[in-house]
Amino acid sequence: MQIPLQFALAIAMAGLVMDHVFQDRVSEASRLASEAWALIESVGDPNLSVGLSFALIYSKAESGEWSEVLKWSQRVIDLADGDPSRGNFIFGCPLSLAYAQRAIARWCFDRRGWRDDLRHALTLARSADPMSYATAVTYVYCGAIPGGVLRPDDDAVREIEDARRIAERSSDDLALTLARMTLGFALVHREVEAERNRGHKLLTEIRDVFGDQGHNLSELPIVNIYLAREWVRRGDPDEAIQIMRTAAGHLFRDGQLGIWGIQASGVLVETLLDRGGHAALADAAIERLASAPVDDGFVVRDVWLLRLRALFAQAHGDDVGYRDLRERYRAMANSLGYEGHLAWAEAMP
Repeated sequence: MQIPLQFALAIAMAGLVMDHVFQDRVSEASRLASEAWALIESVGDPNLSVGLSFALIYSKAESGEWSEVLKWSQRVIDLADGDPSRGNFIFGCPLSLAYAQRAIARWCFDRRGWRDDLRHALTLARSADPMSYATAVTYVYCGAIPGGVLRPDDDAVREIEDARRIAERSSDDLALTLARMTLGFALVHREVEAERNRGHKLLTEIRDVFGDQGHNLSELPIVNIYLAREWVRRGDPDEAIQIMRTAAGHLFRDGQLGIWGIQASGVLVETLLDRGGHAALADAAIERLASAPVDDGFVVRDVWLLRLRALFAQAHGDDVGYRDLRERYRAMANSLGYEGHLAWAEAMP
């Protein structure tokens, strides 16, 4: 049967969007995604809309357009109408990925229901193909653990390990890479030295895979950020700080602010303050984060700013300012239900 021209064009455009993101052409990907979305909506076929949605929403997440992520993922959930197999010509369960994408947008904007979305995403993906499971697990944990939304607890690590083992058995290299990257991020946030060392090893391998094979290059800067943080911990700070500054600057290109840029700012500022003597650089990084354009209600940036400003005040002997910012940070982390931030806030003296 011949594929209608509009269907073929939509599929080709979605593939090109994914290629743009993989090659770190994020602005181009976002613009093309908007065109592709309009075309797909004009066709009016729910299977096509649901099946091609992941790449288009992925590009909007990478470009920091979280209002679009929220709107488009909601549209996909509505079109799927509870059917986990609708549009399953690329991923086995596109609905699970739409729930995961909506979850991130919801916790970015403090919208209710994000925890339910995370649960739905994982429940649906566990019964689907390895790529759907690995991708859903990546969306659930890869940003949320470094971002302070979820803690890298035993349950989280167990889930990620399950996705890794399933991907490994399936011989799906991309699914395995995603699962290993997510595991690496989780492990470098654990307390046990051996686990952090394993996380460092995994992220080193992932960096090499991305660079050698030329894909997921838009994720490469954040991988480098966390590798550099581990190098600082191992006593090699100077080169690591320069790598952090370069990677963080890259993530702020074109005025875009995704969650990677927020996390990169956090790691950079904390590292600069821990090393001492870098007040101007730390202050500049905080102000760059504060001045980046975002949609109203983008609370994930606000909670990070409270944390970083509290740490800055503490490092510079402003005891009154520090105590005020620390308490506001604790209150906001508690109000948002961000488990990681709440733990970090409680650990602040």
